[in-house]
Amino acid sequence: MYIYIYIYIYIYIYIYIKEKIYYTPDLSVCLCHREVINKAIQCYSQTWKKQEDNYQKFRSNLSSECHGLDKAIITQNNTPVGSQIVSDLSKSTLQVTPELFSIFIKEHPFYNKAWDTCSIVGNGRILINSSCGESIDSAQFVIRCNLPPLANGFEKHVGIKTDLVTANPSIFFHKYGALMGRRRPFVESLRNYGNSLLLVHAFSFSVYTAASLRAIDAISDSESPIRPVFLNPEYLNSLFLFWRSRGLRETRLSTGLIVASLALELCSNVHLYGFWPFSYHPRDLHPLTNHYYDNVQTKTQFRAMSAEFDLLMRLHNQGVLRLHLGDCRTGGK
Repeated sequence: MYIYIYIYIYIYIYIYIKEKIYYTPDLSVCLCHREVINKAIQCYSQTWKKQEDNYQKFRSNLSSECHGLDKAIITQNNTPVGSQIVSDLSKSTLQVTPELFSIFIKEHPFYNKAWDTCSIVGNGRILINSSCGESIDSAQFVIRCNLPPLANGFEKHVGIKTDLVTANPSIFFHKYGALMGRRRPFVESLRNYGNSLLLVHAFSFSVYTAASLRAIDAISDSESPIRPVFLNPEYLNSLFLFWRSRGLRETRLSTGLIVASLALELCSNVHLYGFWPFSYHPRDLHPLTNHYYDNVQTKTQFRAMSAEFDLLMRLHNQGVLRLHLGDCRTGGK
């Protein structure tokens, strides 16, 4: 019996040292990691073909339950002066004052708009050496997550085109000191995104709201061409219930799943890149860190991200959207 315990511990220590990845204390998670990956690869290896009936049915259900084309973004039309914004996480309320109302976009930017192809670009390190930049940029509409860097050699693998980029307010704290001091570094970081929409998740917590408003002020003062808009907590609540009814049990949705859901209402053909939550590359199982642009280990629970990925993989297999897990050297989508 003891020899099996020693072998068990040895395998765990070997994986930890070789890959330098911090796992949760649950050894079963560590040891089943590759099994889960192998299962994902097996599902992905099947030839992908869009299933129009499946896509239309899923899109119809998503639109009827979440109304992303009307509610995803706070506008002056759907959030008038005097109304209450209820946080999707803290459940606190904020009354819309004339001053706050004045910075809302007047009309929904996606109203009566539709695109044939959309690229949704996550920040997974699976993008390194993928040569997917050209394929990503070939889409009519490109969405990126959480202000990722696009220069310094990343262009070949992640592209440069951006029509919408998200900003989780935690970035304002971690990178820019909550914008309490110098704001120029933040404003300069936005140059990569041109006149794209900047989608800010500002109303999850009051401290995030304050930092987000400082970010909007910095953009306004600098006359940056980027166009900030606010993610609507009402939409996020509907989206949470939508995915919960389909088996997701996490307490909050990732940015990637939020924008992928929105894209499924906006676009006829949705392609996901950089969506890979695991610590090994699917091609040869070499170790990966969290993002393509740094070596920071993931702080997200393995089960949470893999649960979302499992839902996306199901949609891939049903021909609703397409996940890209390999390289793009062969060309095309």
